[in-house]
Amino acid sequence: MKIHLVSGGCGFVGRNMVKRLLNTTNDHVFVVDDLSIGRHPSEWFAGFTSREEGGLEIIGEDGRFLFWQGDFRDFLFAFRSNANFIQEKYHLDFDRFSDVFHFAAIVGGRLKIDGDPLMVGLDLSIDSEFFYWMTRHKPERVLYPSSSAAYPTSLQTEAGAIQLKEGDIDFKKNLGTPDMTYGWTKLTGEFLAQIAASHYGIRIVCIRPFSGYGEDQELSYPVPAIAARAAKKENPFEVWGSGKQGRDFVHIDDILDLIQILMDNVSDGSAYNIGQGKLVSFLELIDVFTSIAGYKPTIKPLLDKPVGVHSRYCDMSLVEEKFGWKAQISLEEGMRRVYEAAKGRM
Repeated sequence: MKIHLVSGGCGFVGRNMVKRLLNTTNDHVFVVDDLSIGRHPSEWFAGFTSREEGGLEIIGEDGRFLFWQGDFRDFLFAFRSNANFIQEKYHLDFDRFSDVFHFAAIVGGRLKIDGDPLMVGLDLSIDSEFFYWMTRHKPERVLYPSSSAAYPTSLQTEAGAIQLKEGDIDFKKNLGTPDMTYGWTKLTGEFLAQIAASHYGIRIVCIRPFSGYGEDQELSYPVPAIAARAAKKENPFEVWGSGKQGRDFVHIDDILDLIQILMDNVSDGSAYNIGQGKLVSFLELIDVFTSIAGYKPTIKPLLDKPVGVHSRYCDMSLVEEKFGWKAQISLEEGMRRVYEAAKGRM
């Protein structure tokens, strides 16, 4: 029996990964989430049914979806106390986890990053326990999600924005300053991933997703929030800052596709970008959504709101050259999907 572990499996990326694994394999998927940010599977898993065994929620008719609600650190501590606790408590035919996807983290929009910067101390705590556990448990393969926030902010200014390449982060040279404390935590995770690979033989890959979005993303993120406001035909249309700041938007389905390719081909802890390689300003994004909605609002800048770096977008040439991958879902198609989902929720 193959059992994959997804920490933070009820958050936006995590739950989409869980659904992908259940739909494309016959394997079991063990999800850990404390639901502080994520949503209970009853809200997003099709045909939800469940039963409980010893505190473990077994979801779906085939019983392949296993949900452990709680702090991921408590889950790892249970392993530290008893390496066989999964077998003994839940009677699973289990030796070690196959693929491990580590999405458990404190994430949020710009208000959270700028407004409570030391909340990432929780991320450091989670990651420290995770990497220690990983080197003892030795799962078959590991995904560590880093972030585009790990890149030096000096490369993302209004005057000097460039397409960010994987080589712009080099642990053998002087590192630039990443985006706030969140960027530092992800840089630390990438460094530990390389140590896990070189010193402990862990097969691990890191990803640097840019601005991921999708139909079921929470309204605390800009894309679904803008879509919802366009669906209501907001006018004037508010935008944080001038709206000229830009990001590289990539659909969740494309993110999951590349994750699978990278896990199949990379094992040394190195990190790869995931994006479209295109810079789109928030003014342009608003124009896409309002065009779909069929109106032309007046734009109202909110200059007192936090906006982060001016321009953040990636160079995808390394991924294309090594793996032959390009994002398949265009900005227009992806945003239309998000708009239709927002309209359906009204």
